[in-house]
Amino acid sequence: MTGSLPLIWPVVAAAFLASLVEAVEALTIVLAVALVRGWRPAGLGVLAGLMVLALIVVALGPLLDHVPLHLLQLVIGILLLLFGMRWLRKAILRAAGIIPLHDEAKAFATETAELREQARRHETRLDWIATLTTFKAVLLEGFEVVFIVIALGSGRGMLIPASVGAVAACLAVAAVGLVVHRPLARVPENTLKFAVGVMLSAFGLFWTGEGLGVAWPGADLAIVAFAAIFLAVSGAAVALVRRPKGEVLS
Repeated sequence: MTGSLPLIWPVVAAAFLASLVEAVEALTIVLAVALVRGWRPAGLGVLAGLMVLALIVVALGPLLDHVPLHLLQLVIGILLLLFGMRWLRKAILRAAGIIPLHDEAKAFATETAELREQARRHETRLDWIATLTTFKAVLLEGFEVVFIVIALGSGRGMLIPASVGAVAACLAVAAVGLVVHRPLARVPENTLKFAVGVMLSAFGLFWTGEGLGVAWPGADLAIVAFAAIFLAVSGAAVALVRRPKGEVLS
């Protein structure tokens, strides 16, 4: 089944923004490893992680064709809704000051310090430690990107638009990271996570209803209404639980 035109750009945007967040987090670890040990072990870990992800995609792709569409929409809708709500919950808590904002510069410094400590204690094994560190970062963050692409694209035959959004985000982050050689600390990550949480939750609710046979008013445009509802409720939740400055929990 081919995707309808009104749904293409929301799918591309959701995949792009979600992948942007994951790529920024992976880049922070890769740059920390490259700074401590060099680009060779860091690059080997990245390459190995990408190869494993490619194998996962190749293995999952044909299996999806054998799953009934409504069952696929229902399962992916529930997973996507849970996934989006998890992101949204953390974004709400950070926006409200309940938990601290994620700081890529701080994460970079912490990762670098840990790698240098490992280097001091295990100099002969440092290359393997460095490679394994970037491998895990790319694999874990990349698996979330793969899940998002499949979840957004498989329900309506829109894997290509979702993949385009994800690849564009990853290439953009990689290009900027290679040029500036520093973590993208100025990326408004919590704002992105808030937006992605809203979008993924909206898609998740839509797919879940589709899987259950619900005929949404406005068809695909119902996703926009769901996103507006999630955004309004989330904004109200932030205002309701906002903690005064100086009382942020660690």
